[in-house]
Amino acid sequence: MNTKDLISQAAAAKLRGVDRAAIANLIRRGRLRTKTISGVPHVYLSEVLNFKPRKPGPKPKNKVKKSVG
Repeated sequence: MNTKDLISQAAAAKLRGVDRAAIANLIRRGRLRTKTISGVPHVYLSEVLNFKPRKPGPKPKNKVKKSVG
């Protein structure tokens, strides 16, 4: 990846229309990857642009189908 593909957390927040804390939260949860440059974490522009929020609430549990027989 090129450094042109990286943006600051503040720039990512502005693009998404959220505050910087929301971007930091996504990073902490592993939803956005970072690359540190000179001690400053940057996020990948493509990930910010392609980010799709998940539905709120707990994740659905996988149901195991039991076979009869």
